[in-house]
Amino acid sequence: MTSLGLYLTKKSVNRAMVSRRTGISQARLSQLTSNESTKLRADELYLIALAIDIDPGEMFKEVFSELKLEN
Repeated sequence: MTSLGLYLTKKSVNRAMVSRRTGISQARLSQLTSNESTKLRADELYLIALAIDIDPGEMFKEVFSELKLEN
């Protein structure tokens, strides 16, 4: 499961509702939540955050918290 998938599961988000509100297909949401090699676009993250009434910046920080700068 991806960090987005873990985040949505933690928040008990209904993915069918997210699909309806955002226009992102359920197949794409499935890819984004289960396939680590699938890249999440900024516009998708923003729409998902709006659909679940979460601040997009906070969601961004949590979903991408594992990213660090190399020294």
